[in-house]
Amino acid sequence: MPITVRRFAPDEWRAYRELRLRALVESPESFGSTHAREVSRSDQEWEARLREGVKAEAQLPLVALSDDVPVGLAWGRQDANDASVAHLFQVWVAPEARARGIGRLLLDAVIGWAKTRSVRAIRLGVTPSHPAALRLYRRAG
Repeated sequence: MPITVRRFAPDEWRAYRELRLRALVESPESFGSTHAREVSRSDQEWEARLREGVKAEAQLPLVALSDDVPVGLAWGRQDANDASVAHLFQVWVAPEARARGIGRLLLDAVIGWAKTRSVRAIRLGVTPSHPAALRLYRRAG
């Protein structure tokens, strides 16, 4: 099945919400937010969050699609105080789509975007409970 990684479109907030909530249920220890906090957001908040991220040049909200079905996400954000640094967060791939290189495609897209913005370092957090994620990030340097 072909995999596509691209920037979310502003009107895809429902797909973003679904992926984000699935990620928080499936891997709650991996993220800085909780399912309870995120599920309480209104549709308008989800729509605004994605719309703002999509239109901001210093942000890169990504979706991974397998046969046009959303199966993963990642979000890059250039640091507001130090433009030489970007942050990577919300990285998640649906269990049914893992071990197909989707995480690497998402990571490579953020790295490529960061290079175009003269970013020298990408910061992220990862928990030891996800050894595949640790391996992915270590291989990427």
